[in-house]
Amino acid sequence: MTESGRTTHAPHPEHRPDEDPGHGHAGHDHAGHGHAGHGDHVAEFRRLFWVMLVLAIPTVAMSGMFAMIVGYQIPVFPGSRWVAPVLGTVMYLWGGRPFLTGAVSEIRSRAPGMMLLIGLAITVAFLASWGASLGVLDHQLEFWWELALLIVIMLLGHWIEMRSLAQTTSALDSLSALLPDQAERITGETLETVAPVELRVGDLVLVRPGGRIPADGRIRDGVAELDESIVTGESRSVRRGVGDSVVAGTTATDSALRVEVTAVGDDTALAGIQRLVTEAQNSSSRAQRLADRAAGWLFWFALGAALLTAAIWGVLGLPDQAVIRAITVLVIACPHALGLAIPLVVSIATERAARGGVLVKDRLALERMRTVDAVLFDKTGTLTKGEPALIGVSGGDDVLALAAAAELPSEHPLARAIVAAARERGLTIPAATAFTSSAAVGVTATVDGREIRVGGPKLLEETGIAPPPHEMPAHATVLHVLADGQVLGVLALADEVRPESAQAINALHRLGSAVVMITGDAESVARSVAAELGIDRVYAQVRPEDKAAKVVELQAEGRVVAMVGDGVNDAPALAQADVGIAIGAGTDVAIASAGVILASSDPRSVVSVIELSKASYRKMRQNLWWAAGYNLISVPLAAGVLAPVGFVMPMSVGALLMSLSTVVVALNAQLLRRLDLRPEVVVR
Repeated sequence: MTESGRTTHAPHPEHRPDEDPGHGHAGHDHAGHGHAGHGDHVAEFRRLFWVMLVLAIPTVAMSGMFAMIVGYQIPVFPGSRWVAPVLGTVMYLWGGRPFLTGAVSEIRSRAPGMMLLIGLAITVAFLASWGASLGVLDHQLEFWWELALLIVIMLLGHWIEMRSLAQTTSALDSLSALLPDQAERITGETLETVAPVELRVGDLVLVRPGGRIPADGRIRDGVAELDESIVTGESRSVRRGVGDSVVAGTTATDSALRVEVTAVGDDTALAGIQRLVTEAQNSSSRAQRLADRAAGWLFWFALGAALLTAAIWGVLGLPDQAVIRAITVLVIACPHALGLAIPLVVSIATERAARGGVLVKDRLALERMRTVDAVLFDKTGTLTKGEPALIGVSGGDDVLALAAAAELPSEHPLARAIVAAARERGLTIPAATAFTSSAAVGVTATVDGREIRVGGPKLLEETGIAPPPHEMPAHATVLHVLADGQVLGVLALADEVRPESAQAINALHRLGSAVVMITGDAESVARSVAAELGIDRVYAQVRPEDKAAKVVELQAEGRVVAMVGDGVNDAPALAQADVGIAIGAGTDVAIASAGVILASSDPRSVVSVIELSKASYRKMRQNLWWAAGYNLISVPLAAGVLAPVGFVMPMSVGALLMSLSTVVVALNAQLLRRLDLRPEVVVR
């Protein structure tokens, strides 16, 4: 029902809508994995980690240098000295393959990063270990144990990382699912059931009450209330008649329509939204990861230090020490801790977020959220509940009870809101008979022997009654209640503002963020909600394609923008924003286009995301400084910078310190578990 009236309708039918694991990690592609392969990568890295962990146990145990460091005797049996070399070789070629292929890709792209640093370390460790095992190099260079631990730890880090990156919903599939499975094409005097893809421009289709429109078109016959919120964001249904344009995916709520198809396939509005989502997602997926940059710096640092070490020890006339020290530098420089610094923080942060009702799909979105200084909220379904509620009654509870009785048989959203309001007030709803409804006019029923009619302005025009004076809000849908041709009272209904919205906006203001509202609703509706909530800026009557443009406009002002929405019409803007945040109760496509999903519809969770981002970033920085700091200190010591004063760090000490740095990073990340992200706690 709208202010023009409506009829009941039947509910519409539901509309249902092998690659190597290293390939996804090549070069700088950490930040830009394709969606489709994430699940496969998670499974691959999980399997690879467990297999390598099993192989690492005997490899480490049978490593001569590890036994010397720990202080035990390796059991001797035929072939025992070859256990570590053979298993270590298997681990290098099998478990190290993702890092080696990634390293090759980084070399080709001339952008050294984490993969090249890991690949360099495991290759040097592998070659040096074989040299030591064959007696060609000093026994100190037997690194089978270090090679095994390095591969296992790095696989663990990448498994955790890929699991945090896995995305379960496809935005494009969700957009396609908005179209009905079938369309009824009118051919002469017959109806032909076809798939929407078979429709052509000029075809005439029948859209039944409650059915979705299969293609963009123009109404040739009929008048109906259309629910266009899924595309336009308009919270109220819109009356459309002969000659009006309609959009694929929208729903005729009350009456049947005959629609002439004017656009199909890529020319439809829905396809346009689809393209906007794709373009925005592609353009926002090229960000560099902080750990990759740190690894790139460490690569050049380690390589330069190794070459300098070899040169200096060679000049001093100690070629054996030159080889030992240079190889030690390259192996020790490999970032055990750096490989876990980011994935561990992200994994724990996402787990804590989930407990607070926040699902983090995109690590980069989480990192960026701390810098957001403008939060753009969609109105309908985000700041408001997205459904009508009774906000005013003139004439008292008796009028409401009579209206509820007349509306009870109707399935229209406004009818349900009137009935719900009467029940919430504990009113007794009388029995009604002789229920009828008229499109664009209203409903009629007999209640306690009186004819009760409920409808908007069209009802008054039909009965010749002048609109009575009332003080209902300008943005409300106003319905009149008549008894035997006399106006008893007026009902006002509007999309209800969420009680948590004001708290969320106040908290965002305290954090220094501007709050902007964008909606397809009328200017009067938008201004009313903005005034009630204290919103800084309002964009009203915005078309779907223009929502993304508004985000660009804010970004052009130098702002870092977070977009919060729940509908298909929000999907391009969610993808274009620096951070897209979808309300979990929203559509699949909105969820798929966002980097962060609020499991509940509580806008206060946006504040939780900001707090989580800041806390996570602090931990990432601390871990990166610790991991990189270890390298900055241990590499010069391993190179022998203090040799003139009689101190050269033994390889075994460097390796143990490297493992200790990993433990410190892991423990520091665990401190994030103390964070309580429940909205009521964060906003308090």
